[in-house]
Amino acid sequence: MARIVKKFGGTSVADMERIRAVAARVKKAVDQGDQVVVVVSAMSGVTNQLVGYVTEASSLYDAREYDAVVASGEQVTAGLTAITLQEMGVDARSWLGWQVPVHTTDAHGSARIEEIDTKLLEERLNIGQVAVIAGFQGIGPDNRITTLGRGGSDTTAVAFAAALKADRCDIYTDVDGVYTTDPRIVTSAAKLDAITYEEMLEMASLGAKVLQTRSVELAMRYRVPLQVLTSFEDLPGTMVVDEEDIVEQAEISGIAYSSDEAKITVEQVADRPGVSAAIFGPLADANINVDMIVQNVGAADNTTDVTFTVPRADMERSVAVIEGLADELKYKSVASNDKVVKVSVIGVGMRSHAGIAAKMFATLAEKGINIQVISTSEIKVSVLIADEYTELALRALHTAYQLDAA
Repeated sequence: MARIVKKFGGTSVADMERIRAVAARVKKAVDQGDQVVVVVSAMSGVTNQLVGYVTEASSLYDAREYDAVVASGEQVTAGLTAITLQEMGVDARSWLGWQVPVHTTDAHGSARIEEIDTKLLEERLNIGQVAVIAGFQGIGPDNRITTLGRGGSDTTAVAFAAALKADRCDIYTDVDGVYTTDPRIVTSAAKLDAITYEEMLEMASLGAKVLQTRSVELAMRYRVPLQVLTSFEDLPGTMVVDEEDIVEQAEISGIAYSSDEAKITVEQVADRPGVSAAIFGPLADANINVDMIVQNVGAADNTTDVTFTVPRADMERSVAVIEGLADELKYKSVASNDKVVKVSVIGVGMRSHAGIAAKMFATLAEKGINIQVISTSEIKVSVLIADEYTELALRALHTAYQLDAA
């Protein structure tokens, strides 16, 4: 007997036919003797519809009431799933975040889970009842409903798996696992049988859409084995596990890309101590996340050019912040460009294989692709290139690192 948390996203519960398919999958696990906790998202498109209602009601809405409205999507799915399981002869009941309870911070719209009281849930699981939990929500210190923000249902599932000491957490999506790169661009991309937490975290943060960063961070912290698989076919997925659980690492596990990038260059700023703090401090104060940074000797004496990347949506705001510092920084000009993409090669095998970066740079050079910015970590190398070369770069690198499916 295993204790398994199964999370189903919006496309997996898009309508009653899909909910019945989910219930049949859960029943199969119960019939095998497993204890099952089901975490559900709102039906596909429902959350966006609810958000639309809120913004139509008021552009300056109360965040607490926003949560009360938006959390109702998962409530509907949880109830319908429990009813469907009961119709199939499975003992099941739905749980809302406040009923468990899932205690969170009071940051409405982007709350973080602080504690899950599993006492009552454990009692129900031990008598064979399936718990169907509304994901994405909890209860704040003010006893108001809270929502967890982007990726909240994945985070809910991993948090319950950790709190209940589950044997595994299955994340059902509309893809059948984690691929070496985006199979829509590189048709020879291969599905991975297993990937480490660190690699998955890098891939999620660098543009891969399979799992949200928060859920991977939580799984890594509590060592929760994750499986990413599809609810549309009965196929094995990709396991996300500890590095020691994978027998031998390839030098590269995957290639990710992010088109949500913009490059900003502050040209000919004074080359003096404290200039970087003078640039990046105000950007941090404006809640703008800076990613890649490079500093070059400027064209004039005693000056430097500082180049960095920010999310594309923050480009204009970032330029405005820098322009507001003109008197202090005394730079020549500010240049911005949102026609860029970040491409990253990822793999824990980098720790034991030399020449990974050199191969990346040589491959791009052979294709005539200019590298604008470079950043590295222990298990990844990222470059910024013109977005028109995205597909060419991905295909060339995928082949260069011998990731093409046989």
